[in-house]
Amino acid sequence: MIRRQGRLAGMETSCRKVIVVSIVCLGILAGSALAQGELRFCLRSEPKTFDPLKVEDDASAAIRYLAGGVLLRMNRQTQALEPELAESWKVSKDGKQITFKLRTGISFSDGTPFSAEDVAYTVQQLMDPALHSPTGDAFRSGPGSVETKIISPGQISITFPSPVAGLDRQFDQVAILSAHSAKKEMAVLGPFMVADYKPGSSLLLKRNPNYWKTDAQGRKLPYLDSVRLDIQPNRDVEMLRFKRGEIDLINSLDSEYFDKLAATSPQLVHDAGPSLDSEQMWFNQVGKSPLPEYKKNWFRSANFRRAVSAAINRQDLARVVFRGHAQAAVGPVSPANKFWFNAALKAEAYAPDAALHALQGEGFRMENGALKDKEGNAVVFSIITNAGNKYRERMATMIQEDLQKIGIQVNLVTLDFPSLIERMTQTFDYEAILLGLTNVGLDPSEQMNVWLSSSENHQWNPSEKVPETAWEAEIDRLMRAQASSADPRKRKESFDRVQEIAVEQAPFLYLVNRNALSAEAASVQGTSPVILVPQTYWNAERLSVK
Repeated sequence: MIRRQGRLAGMETSCRKVIVVSIVCLGILAGSALAQGELRFCLRSEPKTFDPLKVEDDASAAIRYLAGGVLLRMNRQTQALEPELAESWKVSKDGKQITFKLRTGISFSDGTPFSAEDVAYTVQQLMDPALHSPTGDAFRSGPGSVETKIISPGQISITFPSPVAGLDRQFDQVAILSAHSAKKEMAVLGPFMVADYKPGSSLLLKRNPNYWKTDAQGRKLPYLDSVRLDIQPNRDVEMLRFKRGEIDLINSLDSEYFDKLAATSPQLVHDAGPSLDSEQMWFNQVGKSPLPEYKKNWFRSANFRRAVSAAINRQDLARVVFRGHAQAAVGPVSPANKFWFNAALKAEAYAPDAALHALQGEGFRMENGALKDKEGNAVVFSIITNAGNKYRERMATMIQEDLQKIGIQVNLVTLDFPSLIERMTQTFDYEAILLGLTNVGLDPSEQMNVWLSSSENHQWNPSEKVPETAWEAEIDRLMRAQASSADPRKRKESFDRVQEIAVEQAPFLYLVNRNALSAEAASVQGTSPVILVPQTYWNAERLSVK
């Protein structure tokens, strides 16, 4: 309302001050009415990085999800792609270019304005080969450079040298960095920002005062004042703290504790069904690893790997270790991923006699209950897994017992997670590792950082300069083919074949797919657990604690 002159104008000025003050007060109250409490849960390991472009571990991914602002976000409940920092987008017909129209008036947590320049900077950093970004691998469908064109401060186009299948969905993992902030990656666009970090102890995230999103009633998000993440690898301790009310949720719950909680407090637990995540083991095939040559020869043999796989009773693992809250894994893709799962594949049958027969065909022989290779070396190897993870320790024990039946001696080693990662990625001083892979999305291109032979996450033999085997070269070709096609049928044909090769060659021995189990305290409002990561706090900006 605009008034013009005289006494009425003066009255209007005075009234306007009152109205403005009232609106400001109401705005503060509306913004803080639901902005309450601190959400507390545990990270299972120390975050390896705060740089969202370098994320490759679960702890760092959790921080990226809570603090990182993305252009587009896949709704974890509906699995639909939704606008975030970009209010609209368009992908070219050839799948090479995506154009974003950005929201205006947004600032990073430190007050630095957000514009297309930040998107251009982020994409150039992401695709810099020297950075070795696991997230960037999903966009690498062919050789060449990525071009960014700033059309205006609120509009940008990004052109890739080759088509990128599901191009828009890949941006769900790309947290935008500031091109100008002195705080670098600590200036964020997500609902929370890192406020305090005590290595080995905890991480405190506070609400981002500049977060742009509001709810349907116009109230500023997030509702929470803060999120406290305690670094706690021991799941027994985590459960004890949940029961005491010291933490509010467990994003991924062990089946044993799920059943115990369900017996006394069924309202606190949720089974969302089979997840996308897999538990698996693999053998070290790195040429420069400090292993004796005869062991390298075992591990590089597909027949050896397949025989070991056939000697493992997956149904028992699902039944005993996970109390039925899991199913025998088939291959790289969980059956929960309805479209991309290769339905022609079946779970590995437990066949110890066939496994031993296959090994004997390779020159192995049994002597007094012990398996030896053709040179007389006893078949002995160690499986490493992360300390404090009871179900992996139990799986390793059961695998040890299964393999003993065909004369293979397995030694079990548990290490703290940083030491395990160092052996896996730096020194390559290991024989076999049992871990899990967490799948964030549904699209096969999001597994590029595992299947491309040049990738650092090509776990059994990372960062190959050129594919060292014909089947790895074939997987490289197929993964790039599916990633550069806009035809879903052709993409599925390519990825179905990748899954077949993965089963035939067994670089990973896929063991089980766990159900998505979680626990949420009654004090946490707004949770709706799903099968996709992060199961419980995917809508963190809308959660509150009473």
